[in-house]
Amino acid sequence: MTFRNVHRYDTPAPSRTLKWASTAWQMCVVACLIGGAQAKAGPFELQGRIVGVHDGDTVTLLDADNRRHKIRVDGIDAPELGQAFGKAAKVRLSELVARRNVVATCSKTDRYRREVCLVQVDGVDAGGEMLRHGMAWYFRRYARELSQDRRTQYAFLEEQARITHRGLWAETASIPPWEWRASKKQEHL
Repeated sequence: MTFRNVHRYDTPAPSRTLKWASTAWQMCVVACLIGGAQAKAGPFELQGRIVGVHDGDTVTLLDADNRRHKIRVDGIDAPELGQAFGKAAKVRLSELVARRNVVATCSKTDRYRREVCLVQVDGVDAGGEMLRHGMAWYFRRYARELSQDRRTQYAFLEEQARITHRGLWAETASIPPWEWRASKKQEHL
């Protein structure tokens, strides 16, 4: 009796079909990655209905293909929900955009995978309205990503809200959300 074929089934040689399927799968992954990068290169526009307002500067848009897009309103930073005026900012943004059709002109995707966009309802800039009502800060950290006109407008709207003590400017010691978030990180260290 010979034992020549004992190990034959332990490590079968890959079949041609398996090799082809593996190569095809790898090509699909590469094509999707390249295609996804090309589709979002440069500014792009989304149109749809706002179906969710998460806080004073983040919404969910449902497009015509029933795809959800989490959108960060660019140029502003609203108080966090746990901060003074955080809930009021969410309510104000809801009044502006919830259940309404919007046009979102997006410039990038942030580290949380949100599209960062200028959001307009009937041609009205939602971020500008949040500033006008004193429900957000002009986010100067990212000012270079805005046009010169928007930088000027946002600085003016924030200053007017501050001078007239609207919204969060009614408090003398309002803490910008980026400082508040940093202090919360320090507490957890």
